[in-house]
Amino acid sequence: MSVLGPGRQLLTVTDIQAEARDIVLVELRATGGASLDPFEPGAHLEIYLPNGLIRHYSLINDSRERDRYVVGVGRASHGRGGSEWIHRSLRCGAELAASHPRNNFALDTSAESYLFIAGGIGITPIMTMIRWCSARARPWRLIYAARSCQRAAFYETLREYGDRVHCHFDDQTETLLDVRQWLEEPLDGQHVYCCGPGLLMQAVREHSSHLPAETVHFEYFAVPTVAARESVAPDIVSTAGTSDVFQVNLRRSGLSFPVALNQSILEVLEAGGVSVPFSCREGLCGTCETTVCEGEVEHNDYVLSQEQRAANKSMMICVSRSRSPTLVLDL
Repeated sequence: MSVLGPGRQLLTVTDIQAEARDIVLVELRATGGASLDPFEPGAHLEIYLPNGLIRHYSLINDSRERDRYVVGVGRASHGRGGSEWIHRSLRCGAELAASHPRNNFALDTSAESYLFIAGGIGITPIMTMIRWCSARARPWRLIYAARSCQRAAFYETLREYGDRVHCHFDDQTETLLDVRQWLEEPLDGQHVYCCGPGLLMQAVREHSSHLPAETVHFEYFAVPTVAARESVAPDIVSTAGTSDVFQVNLRRSGLSFPVALNQSILEVLEAGGVSVPFSCREGLCGTCETTVCEGEVEHNDYVLSQEQRAANKSMMICVSRSRSPTLVLDL
């Protein structure tokens, strides 16, 4: 039996299926059979594994469903053991603690049409978006790259959509996907959603630079390379830990701590006995997002949009720092 903490729910594994080579689908239902919290396309669950690891997995089923969550898990041979444990050890009937659905990759439902670009396991957050569009007869296209047909999740399902879907398999073409042809001529009202390996994300970012920034959206599963990181937000994003020493004040608790050059706010608060939620420690998941009351933030995350950064209302305390001498947080 999993031990629940604040903001967690207990889910039971009710089905596990092989979807493609090194990819499994895990179906989760509320322990006791209750209805589940609603979720929107692009949402994910934070799952607390019995081996002590915390992992984030995109919800892939129809967002209208209230009786189950389905996540897709790709085996990462060089990962930290989360996906390997699921592939090797997870069984039906197991109980897992999980967060309620969170969404850092929300679908803009006001868009006139959608261009989805996915690579490998990056198809998982896109699937629920496709299902949303199809249920509402909204125009969409998908460009999907994988190393091979055998490694392409949902290949048979996607084939049913006909020419709306373009698949690129590296082993058949012996080249990587060239995204330029789909991004060169923008369509009025179209939004672009991209998730996949770093090289694909970087290519989409480069070749969509002529599009309005608010119409191009990314979901990162791993921290980009230094070169790609510079392209995410060169005017705002910098390497964590380069800001000067600053003071962080906690408004609700009345505590105050200095944050040194080589420390994160999260590390300082942990050392000071302040308990805050966190997971990735890399600015990818959004778990540690904290409200900013005063001060100017130096954002180093891959979750907030340019508009959210400019608003200066919240920050990821695992990587982001302060540009001002004092930062006041709602803690």
